[in-house]
Amino acid sequence: MTDLAIGIDIGGTGIKGAVVDLATGELATDRIKRSTPEGGKPDDIVEVVVELVDALAGEHRDAPVGVCFPAIVLDGRTMSAANVDDAWIGLEAEALFEKALGRDIHFVNDADAAGVAELRYGAAKGREGLVLMTTLGTGIGSALINRGVLVPNTELGHLEVDGKDAEKRAAYIQKERHEWSWEQWAKRLQRYYSHLELLFSPDLFVVGGGVSKHHEEFLPLLDLRTPIIPATLRNNAGILGAAALAVKPAPVA
Repeated sequence: MTDLAIGIDIGGTGIKGAVVDLATGELATDRIKRSTPEGGKPDDIVEVVVELVDALAGEHRDAPVGVCFPAIVLDGRTMSAANVDDAWIGLEAEALFEKALGRDIHFVNDADAAGVAELRYGAAKGREGLVLMTTLGTGIGSALINRGVLVPNTELGHLEVDGKDAEKRAAYIQKERHEWSWEQWAKRLQRYYSHLELLFSPDLFVVGGGVSKHHEEFLPLLDLRTPIIPATLRNNAGILGAAALAVKPAPVA
């Protein structure tokens, strides 16, 4: 098995990538980032991804490529569109990238990639049982992994809590928009994580997203039966997970 792979993480505002050392879970090159083209149209995003892969490949031209994307991914098709153009909905996206890159890739939901990365290299490494990762940002992404088996496309940020979409109440962007204190936001997080706990009885919660670097401000305010810890890979999680899955796909339920 090769020890190097290229990971590309596509987001609504930025597209970033790096070559990953799969043995250590560290970046083997500098991370390259480009702005997501305005409007997020398929051809424009594909063009940026080709540019990044070409820039990263160099002497690693035969390295496997993994790409993660902010959408439900079913059999290589993007079935939703978060902060990108609606033309992605129902698109044969994996085939589109493969044709442009001239190679096979592994194509996966971005939150699922981040969850796999935290399990293999980060906060959940060595943990047994059911791990539920959430990313708190513009929305709430989720990854559900039971004994190393990924349950893909869970989209648990869209659970209904108190009559509303959970991410409309508890995503980090809501805290910023409403200028809530950490305590005010934590009350909404408490409702959300208590609901997840009731539904799934996980062995561990992992909390990612940029706000996880401030975990000491809000995680201690939550009263849960389940241990809840911050993610450790932060902005590199999608890159690491996409690259790792390109070489060793996670078993999928």
